Amino acid sequence: MPYKERDINKMYYTMGEVTEMFNVNASQIRFYEKEFDILQPKKNKKGNRLFTPEDIENLKIIFNLVDEKGFTLKGAKDYLKNNKGDVKENQKIIDSLEKLKGFLVGLAQEL
Repeated sequence: MPYKERDINKMYYTMGEVTEMFNVNASQIRFYEKEFDILQPKKNKKGNRLFTPEDIENLKIIFNLVDEKGFTLKGAKDYLKNNKGDVKENQKIIDSLEKLKGFLVGLAQEL
């Protein structure tokens, strides 16, 4: 049986890793944590935040609504509250399209 490579997914991400993913300051992540109830990172004994993959998905949703679609914080909270299932499904579609775009851009550069 041939070896299949698996995607290695981390269970927890540090604040530094999250700020690099989203290219923002830690203060913005902490602010969104206070403003949005769906964002609940764990804290270790030192008080450092540890973000789960679900927290990362929720952050993607928040950044999509606030930064890309131009929602206000209150508008984004209301939208999340009323359309939680639709928002998560839409984010999965956006993620898959971004992966496809990255693949196609890489393919075009090779040609």
